[in-house]
Amino acid sequence: MNLPNDSSPRRSLLAGEQPRGPVRSLVAFACKQAPTTGRAGRILRDIFSWRFALLLFASLIVIYPLLWVVSLAFSGQQSLTLVQLPEDASLGQQLLALIPLPEQWNLSNFTAVLTEQPFLRWLGNSLVVALSTTLLGLSLSCSAAYAFSRFRFAGRERGLMLFLISQMFPAVLMLIPLYVIVVQWLGLGNSWLGLILVYSITALPFCVWMLKGYFDTLPYEIEESALLEGASRWMIFTRIILPLARPAIAVTGLFAFMTAWNEFILASIFMDDESLYTVPVGLRFFVSDYASEWGFFAAGSILVSIPVMLLFLALQRYLVSGLSAGAVKG
Repeated sequence: MNLPNDSSPRRSLLAGEQPRGPVRSLVAFACKQAPTTGRAGRILRDIFSWRFALLLFASLIVIYPLLWVVSLAFSGQQSLTLVQLPEDASLGQQLLALIPLPEQWNLSNFTAVLTEQPFLRWLGNSLVVALSTTLLGLSLSCSAAYAFSRFRFAGRERGLMLFLISQMFPAVLMLIPLYVIVVQWLGLGNSWLGLILVYSITALPFCVWMLKGYFDTLPYEIEESALLEGASRWMIFTRIILPLARPAIAVTGLFAFMTAWNEFILASIFMDDESLYTVPVGLRFFVSDYASEWGFFAAGSILVSIPVMLLFLALQRYLVSGLSAGAVKG
């Protein structure tokens, strides 16, 4: 059947010709908008899916306590009640009071904590203990993990198994043995050295297992080449293995630092002198049976988190890098 001899857009499309005029503009606009519309539809489907709702609900559960801490810190008051409700408050006002927003924002709690309280002394004590624990823990764990990874000796498998078993029990179970050994036998109670030794021993099993797993991924051919060139084992360990293991060392050092920085129970038991308190022990006195200074407690909690955030930012390029990145470059 022959098509009618007219110049309609339908004839042009059926004949395979390019549309002209308004029809061509309409087709071009539809082709251009089709991918955008599809992408927007996928985004809308993801937003209104049950997975997104579950993720949003879980995020609110995690963020809500943090919002309370920030609001209490900047409220300038010590009470947990941020908004004073009238006696005949409606349901809407009561629900609005659940949102942690202070009536006015100020820095009086931070100023009082830094000037009127021995917070800076506690912060310095925590830095000394945490940094010393990190250095001692890394020194012991790096050497031990390298020995377990590269050498075969009697008791190797049993030693690794004992490290793994020690991680299965909570640290509270070791409280009494550690107190007897550190305080009664070694006489290191109420001292930084005793606390540093306890923290280093506590973090050692995890650090050894983590570094040992990374050392196993490093090719042994690098060490064989260095041995043929006359390098000693110590030179290989310090100049080849440790530089290649920087990502794992960064993660392990961060774990050791966090272990000493956030620990409260052992520090409160081993320390009796207020001048030697770490930050977690010092913050306890803001909230006690005789006083409830929640504003000071919240402000101190925010100040305590700043060194940890700076440490995360400083080690970020190592934390996100691959475990074996650069192992065979050269």
